[in-house]
Amino acid sequence: MNGVLRITRSNDGDFNSLVRILRKAMIWKPNVTVAAVVEQADRFLLVEEQIAPGSPTVFNQPAGHLEPDESLTQAVIRETLEETGYTFVPEWLIGIYHWHSTVNDTTYLRFAFSGHVTGFDPDYVRETVIVSADWYALPVIEALTMRHRSPLVMQCIQDFIAGKRFPLEILTHYN
Repeated sequence: MNGVLRITRSNDGDFNSLVRILRKAMIWKPNVTVAAVVEQADRFLLVEEQIAPGSPTVFNQPAGHLEPDESLTQAVIRETLEETGYTFVPEWLIGIYHWHSTVNDTTYLRFAFSGHVTGFDPDYVRETVIVSADWYALPVIEALTMRHRSPLVMQCIQDFIAGKRFPLEILTHYN
């Protein structure tokens, strides 16, 4: 077959080479994510999630990807509800974090928000990867560091504790 690369087990190296060539030819874009850092009574809201069946669970803030036609604040409100059942009210932007995961060769641009929750729906059906959502004291979160989904989990909490706050007005969303 002219110009067609047939992928088989015997030429996995060819497949990996093809993937590298295609990645270089494509326009690179980071994955834009949002996260909610919510502190209440000296505890932080975290989700325990199982990313793949049979894999160990990991801990993260309520977080997820920005959807098309959605503002960053709309995204963090939606993700917090979908993962925890809590209604989140963003008050501040804590920071913008650029991180590359070597596990999945993906770059993330995370917008972390702080705020408070106004309501909880115990019957809300959470995303299937979420094992639980609960409030954790800082020493427990620190003890779980090796089970954090990324280093951004602890960094966002540390920045929140350090008082990093930027007004939401610095974010502009055009429809």
